[in-house]
Amino acid sequence: MRQRFSQTPTAYLFLAPFLVTTAVFFFYAFGRAVYYSFTDFNLFNTPQLIGVKPYADVLGDPSFRRALGNSLVFAVLTTTLQTVGALLMAVALNNKIRGMGFFRSAWYMPSITSSVVITLIFLWLFQRRGIANYVITQAQAYAPLLLTFLGVLLVAQVVQVLLERARRLPAGWFDPALAAVSALVALAVTAGLAWAGVVGVREVPPFDYQYFADKWIEVGGVRVLSIPLLVVVIQNTFTTIPTLMLFFLAGLQNIPGALYEAADIDGATPWQKLTRVTVPMLRPVTFYVITVGLIGTMQMFDQVAVIGTAAPGDTLITLAYYVYTNTFKAGAAPVNMASAGAIILALIILAMVFVQRRFFPSEAQ
Repeated sequence: MRQRFSQTPTAYLFLAPFLVTTAVFFFYAFGRAVYYSFTDFNLFNTPQLIGVKPYADVLGDPSFRRALGNSLVFAVLTTTLQTVGALLMAVALNNKIRGMGFFRSAWYMPSITSSVVITLIFLWLFQRRGIANYVITQAQAYAPLLLTFLGVLLVAQVVQVLLERARRLPAGWFDPALAAVSALVALAVTAGLAWAGVVGVREVPPFDYQYFADKWIEVGGVRVLSIPLLVVVIQNTFTTIPTLMLFFLAGLQNIPGALYEAADIDGATPWQKLTRVTVPMLRPVTFYVITVGLIGTMQMFDQVAVIGTAAPGDTLITLAYYVYTNTFKAGAAPVNMASAGAIILALIILAMVFVQRRFFPSEAQ
């Protein structure tokens, strides 16, 4: 006991840099933000207490309400997509196949690339004459050939499976050997029809869609998600899945193999093993992934700042960007509104974390 107490000062000494940094840049800064949110202060005058007026001003600001809606939709949609995508990617990469180390490293690359660089790439991809519109144009032009190939492939696969089963041989609808034969047949038929002039590439006008415009997905006449924000959702999902995949991959490797062996003996399908074994055993990791995802998405700022005026302001504004613009705007700094917005953002993040924790009761134990 005496030896344990003698080691306590040493432990606090090593923890001191972290504790001091946290105390100054988090607790002190958060306390000051709470104080300024109840004052009339713009960095140049003496703070004067004015009560909850800054909060009323913020809640009555249409830009804040739009930023709140954008942030909530963005957080829920992105967190859902990246959590499901990371789980499926981890399950795929958890298999022992040749070259898996390369694929794990390659799929992780987007996470270590600068978010500014990725944003600029996506900004270029989704221009009116960008890669996205070019791919859609080419898909429309080659649609007859693609549909012919897929149709013949489907028919050939169905015929082969039915013939195999008629011979009392086991054959699945997605049997890879049969699928390879079906693909060769579909390729030959499509090439023959194209050579005969039955199907071919058609002339279509260039697909001209402006992604970074004031366009919205509406539900019941209510603007829910803007198209520019949807592009950012795709970007965030693409860049965040590899990082979250590592957490799921670590969790998968800690699941006892005996559980999967028992499931195989009981005749469980891959989908049943995923939903009845993998997902329940990954509850701790899922809780952590969702928590990190909600915090990160609610604080999304850099993508909006990089895109800037390339898209209308209301289509991309988030709570973090609202706080920034109300702090550094027109040479003056309405710190009370910015602080009030920051406090509301912090409370929303805290509330979302506690709400989603109810879905993982085992984590509280």
